[in-house]
Amino acid sequence: MTKVFTDGLSFAIPLLIMAVGAIYSEKSGVTNLAIEGFQGFGAFIGAFIAILLMPVLGNGSQAVIYIAMAAAAVGGGIYACIHALLCIKFKANQVISGVVVNILGVALTTFFTSAANTAINGTASNKFILGVSSRFSIPGLSAIPWVGGLFKNMYPFEIIIIVLVLFFWYLMYKTRFGMHLRACGENPQAVDAAGGKVNKTRWIAVIISGALSGIGGICFAYSILANYSPSIYMGYGYLAIAAMIFGNWNIGTTALVCLIFGFAKSGGYQLCIAMGLPSNYSDLFLMLPYILTMILLIFFSKKNHPPKAAGEPWDKGKR
Repeated sequence: MTKVFTDGLSFAIPLLIMAVGAIYSEKSGVTNLAIEGFQGFGAFIGAFIAILLMPVLGNGSQAVIYIAMAAAAVGGGIYACIHALLCIKFKANQVISGVVVNILGVALTTFFTSAANTAINGTASNKFILGVSSRFSIPGLSAIPWVGGLFKNMYPFEIIIIVLVLFFWYLMYKTRFGMHLRACGENPQAVDAAGGKVNKTRWIAVIISGALSGIGGICFAYSILANYSPSIYMGYGYLAIAAMIFGNWNIGTTALVCLIFGFAKSGGYQLCIAMGLPSNYSDLFLMLPYILTMILLIFFSKKNHPPKAAGEPWDKGKR
C-alpha cells in the first residue's frame, strides 16, 4: 500500500501542476491543447541546463534539480508564447494551434537534444541522463498507519509543487487579478467595458500555463523516467487536460481527479507485480488512467461547464 501511495503521488502531483496551468489558460478564454508541447519543451530546457551544471555542481546535487525546475518554467513560458501569438494576436483556431504546437515541440526537442549531445558528448543521442531525485519522509506523519504512506519517500519537488498549487489557487480565487482573469473567460466584453485589458490577461495566463507545464515535465523526467528524451511526450499533457475537464475547471476538484489518476496508475502496476505477471503485461495496467478517462467521459461530460468564452478570439467590436 505504501508503494501505491508513493508512486501515485509522484505521478499525480506533477500532473496536477500541469492541469492548473491548463485551467489558467482556459479560464482566461484560450483553449489549450498545447500542454503536452509546453511540458516537453520546458522539460528540455530544464534538462539541458541540468546537463551543463552537473559537471560543475555534481551529479547528485539537489541544487541542480531546483535550477532545472526554474529553467523548465522559463522554457515552458517562452514556448507558450507561440500558442499565445497564434491564438491571441493572429486569432487562429485555438484547437489547431494547440495540436501544431505539440507536434512542433516533439520535432524541435528531438533535434535539439541530438544536437546538444553531439556537441557535448560527441554522440548523437536523443536522451539526457538525469538520474532520479533524492527522497525523504516526513517524521511523525510517515508513521501513521495506512495514510502514513502518503508521507514516505517523497520527492522534494512534490512539496514545491504543492506550495505552487496553493499559491495559484489563492491567485485565481482570492485576488483581483484572478477575478479579472476568470471574467475574461466568461464575458470579455464586460471586462473591456470596465477598462480591463483582455488580450494582456490572456497572454499572461497562457505564459503561466507554459511555465507550470514545464515544471511538471522536468519533474516527470527526474522521477518516473530518470532522463529526458522524446518519451516525455507520453500523453501526460492530454491526461492533465482530461483531469481539468473532469474537475470542471476547478483547481480543488482537479486535484482530486489527479490523485485518482495517480493511484490508478500505481495501483495497476503493483497489482501486476502482486499477480506475478510478466513485465510486458505492466503496460496494460499502466493504461488504467486512460481507461478511467474514457469511463469518466461517459458519465460526466454532459455535466461540465467550461468558460463561456473559451476558444473564442477576442474581438473588441463584438457585442
